[in-house]
Amino acid sequence: MSSNHIAISLQINAPIQEVWDLLTQWEKQGEWMLQTKVWVTSEITEGIGTSIQAFTGVGSLGVLDSMTITSWQPPHTCDVVHTGRVIKGTGRFHLREITSDTTVFDWSEEVIAPRLFFVFIFPALYLGVRISLSRFARTFRR
Repeated sequence: MSSNHIAISLQINAPIQEVWDLLTQWEKQGEWMLQTKVWVTSEITEGIGTSIQAFTGVGSLGVLDSMTITSWQPPHTCDVVHTGRVIKGTGRFHLREITSDTTVFDWSEEVIAPRLFFVFIFPALYLGVRISLSRFARTFRR
């Protein structure tokens, strides 16, 4: 098993707090993440210790991603550790304010997986996340 890095950045035409507020509405992530349903599985719904699950797939065919928030620095950074059977590693949302109405969203993951497996899934993973983040950015068009 090796750690494999994937990262995507995109500019969003909205204030950083507005981006943070929508990004961290966990259950609403399914509105912009491709083929994904997200729900909170802990009593706390934000901050360190919050547990979230996301199922990506069609019907019952897909992958369940379980994660727990390990760092919470609104409105800039949220780190998670992936604790599922299939997806392991860490993830980060990081927002950077460029102007009062422009935010850069940096998304990154360190996926722990066999190198060959990661090379095989990387193109689909990258494309799926890129499309999803672009859909998220479009929700702020005015």
